[in-house]
Amino acid sequence: MKGGGDKEVHQMSPNFKKGSLVWGIWPHNSRPSSSYNRSLLFSRLMFSVVLPVCIVFYIMYSLNLVFFSWGLPPCPTSGLDDDMPISRLLSSDNISANSAPEKSRPTSSLKSPDYTPTGLQHIVFGIAASASLWEKRREYIKIWWRPGKMRGYVWLDKPVKEFRYRSTSTGLPALKISGDTSKFPYTHKKGSRSAIRISRIVSETFRLDLPDVRWFVMGDDDTVFIPDNLVRVLSKFDHRQPYYIGSHSESHLQNIYFSYGMAYGGGGFAISRPLAAAIAKMQDGCIKRYPALYGSDDRIQACMAELGVPLTRHPGFHQYDVYGDLLGLLAAHPVAPLVSLHHLDVVQPIFPSMTRAAAVKKLFAGPVRFDSAGVIQQSICYDTTNRWTVSVSWGFAVQIVRGVMSPREMETPTRTFLNWYRRADCTAYAFNTRPVARNPCQKPHVYYLSATRLNITKRAIVTEYKKHKEKHQSCRWKDNNPADMVDQVLVLKKPDPGLWDRAPRKNCCKVLSAPRDGEKGNRVLTIEVSVCREGEMSQI
Repeated sequence: MKGGGDKEVHQMSPNFKKGSLVWGIWPHNSRPSSSYNRSLLFSRLMFSVVLPVCIVFYIMYSLNLVFFSWGLPPCPTSGLDDDMPISRLLSSDNISANSAPEKSRPTSSLKSPDYTPTGLQHIVFGIAASASLWEKRREYIKIWWRPGKMRGYVWLDKPVKEFRYRSTSTGLPALKISGDTSKFPYTHKKGSRSAIRISRIVSETFRLDLPDVRWFVMGDDDTVFIPDNLVRVLSKFDHRQPYYIGSHSESHLQNIYFSYGMAYGGGGFAISRPLAAAIAKMQDGCIKRYPALYGSDDRIQACMAELGVPLTRHPGFHQYDVYGDLLGLLAAHPVAPLVSLHHLDVVQPIFPSMTRAAAVKKLFAGPVRFDSAGVIQQSICYDTTNRWTVSVSWGFAVQIVRGVMSPREMETPTRTFLNWYRRADCTAYAFNTRPVARNPCQKPHVYYLSATRLNITKRAIVTEYKKHKEKHQSCRWKDNNPADMVDQVLVLKKPDPGLWDRAPRKNCCKVLSAPRDGEKGNRVLTIEVSVCREGEMSQI
């Protein structure tokens, strides 16, 4: 190109013919070379040869597909219906049913006719104990253990005298000595090596290979189980799935230090058989990976974390990491079956003026025996004439408070107890609490269980509660004083073993008769506790 005004023009070759497959474009006044002509000729030749060959192969493939597919079996559909909705196709039931191997499928569901409900015969207990505390702690085990009807073992560090007798004659589970744990490292400066021994009770009990076991339940020698309620809880879960069931501590600081995802061993916890089998395979190696942990239950939880199994929390398991009086906790028990009690040697006896073991025996001899499902369940009602608020913790205690207190306030535990960390304040609990009443007029009058009997005529359980003798400061309110009018409380309740087969709900209570101001002779408050009727509620 020369000069600024000249332009190079491209135009179509004069040799171009309409319908040609290749268009030749070249600069003006230029001619195609001989090599270009040869390339063009070769391209046309290849196209004319390849295209017919491709058409022939396509026709042969189609004929083969048509004539040779007849008579072949249909492709497997994996049990899926073409008309099935997308939501059904993506449901977990359909995915598991069509992807799981045949041998891993359960033979029956929890609701199928051939399913046997979980009972005590399907549970094996592993109880951690030490020879140094055995003389005292064994009395707690005797209270709830049922010889000949339950299976389990007490795992000790050293032999005790009961080794010479059969378990049926001692009223205790069979005794065993834990395996040697000296090969496992332990580096926690304030803990005890016994934590390793206790954590392995799950594996050691599983390796006994007992038949027809669905659940392995662990606890301490000072853990008191309510067996029938334990069965009620575990029967709600599929034992063929990996479950780790228990509860955390009442102390928020304890849960922060250890874990909110850990089941505290003193309150007891349950492990389904498949999970116990998995633990038995890997626990020894797992324990070696956590030498700096403090106790046994945090080692169990560490292994659960490696297996990917979370804690299924149930509020009926009670660690009771507290000191003092359990009145505030037991009188406002959660709406859940009472499964266990722990640290009974640390807190005051649940019934005053009794030894700790004798107090627990009293609870089992009456309320637990007649209606374990309803034991220590709270009901709230009002005496409109005397303007009293009444809280019934069935089988344990009745509280009468002057004036009207809302159910929301009454179901909040009163801090009659101290935190596990004594210097901690009221914010260091893992649940809501309320302070003890400072106003002497609002201090509750407590009536503890004194007797339990069965009234055949009324087909009801009659529990009697007597006034607890304690000093009350003078009150200037003009409302009637319960201490001056009521010496005894009678509570009528029909047995209700199916209480927890329904949706969780408190029972309702109703004041049948109450002493009146100036009335002589009648100093008994009579209450009925029953399933709430339609429209019934706790209000004055």
